[in-house]
Amino acid sequence: MKHEIYRKIPNELKKQRKISGLSQKDIAKLLGLKTTSRISQWEKGAGMPSLVNVFKLSSLYGVLVDALFIELVRVLRKEMKEKREKCFESKR
Repeated sequence: MKHEIYRKIPNELKKQRKISGLSQKDIAKLLGLKTTSRISQWEKGAGMPSLVNVFKLSSLYGVLVDALFIELVRVLRKEMKEKREKCFESKR
């Protein structure tokens, strides 16, 4: 499945957490999670946070969502640009 490919794209979650001076335990507590396992999975790219948690993390770290997933944003922009170009080529 294509979404599995997206998960393997490096993210900035760990870097931003460390810059913020927070531990995985701190983040789990702030997000209302019982353990740090999800935080660890997200930072390793083994899973993706929900959209709500993405915005919570963005707020906690004081950065835009794009900054947390900049490589994914780049891949998706390129993918959408290519698809858009193909779409408009077929209309000509």
